[in-house]
Amino acid sequence: MIRLQKFKQLTAWAIIGLLTSWIVSCSTGNVGTSPKQATTEVANIEFWTMQLQPQFTDYFKTLISNFESQNPGVKINWVDVPWSAMENKILTAVSAKTPPDVVNLNPDFASQLAGRNAWLDLDTTIPQDVRSAYLPNIWKASTLNGKSFGIPWYLTTRLTIYNTELLKQAGISKPPATYAELAEVAQQIKNKTGKYAFFITFVPQDSGEVMESLVQMGVTLVDAEGKAAFNSPQGKAAFHYWVDLYKKGLLPKEVLTQGHRHAIDLYQSGETVFLASGPEFLKTIANNAPKIAQASAIAPQITGDTGKKNVAVMNVIIPRATKHPDAATKFALFVTNDANQLAFAKAANVLPSTTKALSDSYFKDMPANASTVEKARVISAKQLQQAEVLTPKLKDFKKLQKAIYDNLQAAMLDQKTVDKAVEDAAQQWNNR
Repeated sequence: MIRLQKFKQLTAWAIIGLLTSWIVSCSTGNVGTSPKQATTEVANIEFWTMQLQPQFTDYFKTLISNFESQNPGVKINWVDVPWSAMENKILTAVSAKTPPDVVNLNPDFASQLAGRNAWLDLDTTIPQDVRSAYLPNIWKASTLNGKSFGIPWYLTTRLTIYNTELLKQAGISKPPATYAELAEVAQQIKNKTGKYAFFITFVPQDSGEVMESLVQMGVTLVDAEGKAAFNSPQGKAAFHYWVDLYKKGLLPKEVLTQGHRHAIDLYQSGETVFLASGPEFLKTIANNAPKIAQASAIAPQITGDTGKKNVAVMNVIIPRATKHPDAATKFALFVTNDANQLAFAKAANVLPSTTKALSDSYFKDMPANASTVEKARVISAKQLQQAEVLTPKLKDFKKLQKAIYDNLQAAMLDQKTVDKAVEDAAQQWNNR
């Protein structure tokens, strides 16, 4: 998969990590009382993932072999789909009623098709005791109108990666914990070093980090009826926050034109102090910029007055049109059971979505000489206890993001007042 810090189109996150050559073979795990598969015929299950080859080819071959050996009536055909192709490919397959039996998606995109009744209703096929094995907030991320459409798989939470040398040059003793503190240190960093504190993108088609920041600042994006709710004092204050930073010259001008990838490039080149990203990027930084990596440290995610933390979720979905719903459900639960989630999390440097796997000492114990990667793992796992999917599940969420980002840009460029930008964004969403 997958960049679980940013989902570009499908909010896909790039997984960096050494692939282990083994996976725990689990007989029942948290499959519990999943439906029994008929043994009178072979069930051929097609399983789609997002860009997990070649890093995890051996991993999934072993996973599939273990499952097939325990379920002789089932054969798994694994198909790995490029990030950029998944959206069109699954839409086409669902429309043609020829979908895979199990597919790896993310809740934001999957919810669009859940609204069209494309997925199996998991509340009727998976017992409550099995569902309760997953983190409650994470399971909730794959529900729509009270119905479960996906099984949580792996997760990431955003962290603050920061350059200790630049922070010291700016005379700052510790990284900011809130957006209010971030604005203060951004000015001090610019004054003392001439560099930018951070980069965040306002490109509508890219990262939803700004959208999440609004929620963290106490903004309600839409009401219960789906109408714009951000034309409020909280919404105007959040718009002001970003507009003021830009007008003060504390954000690079490229925030209006460049995506999240540029944030990584700037950090690796030593031009920014902070990088909001997942721990999976630490090895990328180490490979591309060893000196920057050596100066890097980890802090919890920056948030607003609400204290809310984001989590990026990847799940597995079972299309309603599958010819083998019992076998597909059994395999999906096998992929996401405690033992296999723990093994995949270790291989991919991500977090599991089951309570038992997350409670493993691997995510809790930090040795005295812990590396940056080890510290990131423990901090991100701790954050997960309070983390949630911050943005609402809407079939046309990208239109909401575009309305907000376009009008934020207009205010940044002095084409509109903040009040007018908020008003226009709300009207644009409501009149879509």
